[in-house]
Amino acid sequence: MKPFWETKSLAEMTTEEWELLCDGCGKCCLNKLIDDDTEELYYTNVACKLLSAKDCGCMHYQNRFQFVPQCTAITKDNIAELTWLPDSCAYRRIHAGRGLAQWHPLISGDKKLMHRKGISVKGKIVSEIKVRDVEDHIVLWPMLDVE
Repeated sequence: MKPFWETKSLAEMTTEEWELLCDGCGKCCLNKLIDDDTEELYYTNVACKLLSAKDCGCMHYQNRFQFVPQCTAITKDNIAELTWLPDSCAYRRIHAGRGLAQWHPLISGDKKLMHRKGISVKGKIVSEIKVRDVEDHIVLWPMLDVE
């Protein structure tokens, strides 16, 4: 029997299945900048104040909008518009018909594999609380789509 992410569209997934797709890399919680002139997207290593540097998870996931009203929920309805998500994002990969990466916990059975492969933000971030100029923290690594 094929796994749910191979047999269902994102729109057909249950809430539980949708949440399981998240690999927990933390890249969506990084501050991003957009050049006003070119509209080019730049990632930074500056993370949302709610992102745990230890496990790459939101410390208040269920209530995150109370703490960070501008947080964007990734949903079935807006996934196509969230072009700032990295190519490695499971939601973006499934939406594009690419399937899950081999390091994804649903494939590998190992939630720590992506950390060991350097795909997550673990060990690479600084909290937005400690940053004065986000522009000084532009990085390229979140854009890497490692198989």
